[in-house]
Amino acid sequence: MIEIIKRMEKAAMKGSGADFYRLGFALFFLVAVLTYSFMSTGELPNNVFLAVAALFGAYMAMNIGANDVANNVGPAVGSKALTMGGAIVIAAIFEGAGALIAGGDVVKTIKKGIIDISAFGGNVDPFIWAMMAALLAAALWLNFATMIKAPVSTTHSIVGGVMGAGIAAAGFGIVAWGTMGMIAASWVISPVLGGIIAAAFLFAIKKTIVYKEDKVAAAAKWVPLFVAIMSWAFVTYLTLKGLKKVWPSIVDVLVFLPDAEKPSFMVAAIFGLIVAAAVYLLLKATVSKRAGSIENSRAGVNLLFTVPLIFAAALLSFAHGANDVANAIGPLAAINDAVVSGGISAKAGIPLWVMAVGALGIALGLALYGPKLIKTVGSEITELDQMRAFSVAMAAAITVIIASQLGLPVSSTHIAIGGIFGVGFLREYLESTSEKDEIAIEKQLLDDEKRLLQAYNEELKTLEAKEGKSKEDYERIVGLYHMIDEEKDKVKEAKKQLKSTEKVKYVKRDAVKKIIAAWVITVPAAAILSAVIFFMIRGIVL
Repeated sequence: MIEIIKRMEKAAMKGSGADFYRLGFALFFLVAVLTYSFMSTGELPNNVFLAVAALFGAYMAMNIGANDVANNVGPAVGSKALTMGGAIVIAAIFEGAGALIAGGDVVKTIKKGIIDISAFGGNVDPFIWAMMAALLAAALWLNFATMIKAPVSTTHSIVGGVMGAGIAAAGFGIVAWGTMGMIAASWVISPVLGGIIAAAFLFAIKKTIVYKEDKVAAAAKWVPLFVAIMSWAFVTYLTLKGLKKVWPSIVDVLVFLPDAEKPSFMVAAIFGLIVAAAVYLLLKATVSKRAGSIENSRAGVNLLFTVPLIFAAALLSFAHGANDVANAIGPLAAINDAVVSGGISAKAGIPLWVMAVGALGIALGLALYGPKLIKTVGSEITELDQMRAFSVAMAAAITVIIASQLGLPVSSTHIAIGGIFGVGFLREYLESTSEKDEIAIEKQLLDDEKRLLQAYNEELKTLEAKEGKSKEDYERIVGLYHMIDEEKDKVKEAKKQLKSTEKVKYVKRDAVKKIIAAWVITVPAAAILSAVIFFMIRGIVL
């Protein structure tokens, strides 16, 4: 007992030591950002607000890294295509690269245009307070969601924060409720689209490869095509979403491209097709060479999806860094612009130090606190292998492409989690027939055991009521008592086995309920928190 207590103490000390170091690194980064922003803007009248806002922006960026990035690498880790360490390194590099290279030099100050900045009447102070409140509220909500292992949308968090602070500053009329309605619609559109597309691809892989007798020959034919489709989707997605902010610079270099501020779907699709064709030819030759060494089983075919999954994790991280860094630095860039210019702009330039805060914060948050959500996304919702994870990655890219062309609002977080739900529920559906057969067998065994127990009880009752029992009767009675006890144990075990078989679910319902609940309350929770923080800031300043 003493030894067990010592082991528990040792484990607790080890865990608390790791938590201490993580907290230390996080605090060092936050203090460094606060100090740099304060020292470098000493000549500005409102530099204290800007320094505190930079602190909030750094905190927000770290929480984006801790929560949102898990959606990009979680499936690859859950399927064991990547180790946790490898996933963190790849995601940190590509998230940071996406933010710094393709994050753009201008950002909309008000995310998604959900509030009307004219309602501030050119009054800079309430605008600065509102953006600070939005940043801190969104970051706190993300921090809480990460603690309870709920992957939520960082975009929805900052949207809720901006909405709540805007209402607190200028009333309900400041909100563009039509836009908010579209955002609310994405709660349904994103996971449903992601789930359907992921399930469709997984079903296609099963029909064309897994269900075939010669899986290796089927894989040689179909895997290059599936990976080529993935390549087309990711290059198109990356061009549309990851490169749109630096597209003018690309056009200046590649003069044969149409002169436009952002890439069209046609240009992005052509880029994707060129890469997809090259990938198809390369992979077809590679798989054909490896055919003799591939095991003719699901596990053997799964290995062919490992490298594509690693590329998918990297590309998703790059696109995410390019797009979602604005969730951390958009309000910070707005505050910086308001402090420097003394006015309120619909768009604001992004100084390099502000972009660096976002990029480094996301990477650091992922490295320090990301593993918790990566485990949740990768293994605690449903069991993933490489085929299922590949289908989820495909859904992430294709859903964004479809939604952007149809003008539908979507959330990358909801798409990825919806994709995981989709492959899990498809697995339940496809295997339900065999489960029903198994349940029927279990019920038959239970009925047989119950009938046997009833027969023993009736025989025992008859013998005990018999007058003038012989020695054999008494021996039989003793034997029946033993057999009845054994049979009761068998019935109990059969009931337990039947209950266990009936309860088998490939998607953990508790995880589904918790995640959906977190999605639904993200915007209102961040909004309420932001309004409270706005009034606190105003109360302190005035």
